[in-house]
Amino acid sequence: MHPDAKKTLITEKEINFRVKELGDLISRDYMDKDNLLVVGILKGAVIFMSDLVRQLRIPVELDFMAVSSYGKASESSGVVRILKDLEHNIQGKHVLIVEDIVDTGLTLKYLKENLETRGPASLKICTLLDKPARRKAKVEVDYNGFFIEDEFVVGYGLDYNERYRNEKDIFILKPEVYAKR
Repeated sequence: MHPDAKKTLITEKEINFRVKELGDLISRDYMDKDNLLVVGILKGAVIFMSDLVRQLRIPVELDFMAVSSYGKASESSGVVRILKDLEHNIQGKHVLIVEDIVDTGLTLKYLKENLETRGPASLKICTLLDKPARRKAKVEVDYNGFFIEDEFVVGYGLDYNERYRNEKDIFILKPEVYAKR
């Protein structure tokens, strides 16, 4: 276990199993649809998205967006900024947003509303982690990896101050690590 971990929340083995299950569900749901565009939200979702698309048994296109509502803080500011927009035109395409974690829901609500104005055939959300206790905005998530309690988690793409993304497990970060910064 990492020395900054309070405890391991989800192991690499559990993550791999669930990602395969999500890949099977998404493949089944989009089997008869054309033009699936998988949109990863940078930077946190990149590892999850990479593993997820390798589990899909359907043709996909990939694109990325970068949004910020945290900056270097440990809690969302609620103010969302698009730092990198899509390169694809999504009009008429089936779009699957892949996110690392849904917390307050404010970022995802803004993102979904923004993308809906661009005329996709459908727009769904897949998240690795869902933290419903912190929800401030109503957001419907179509594919959930894991529901978690209100803990500060890192690993498997999730970070604190750009650290811990490369950890294979998801763990609860010791409060003294983020409280001292």
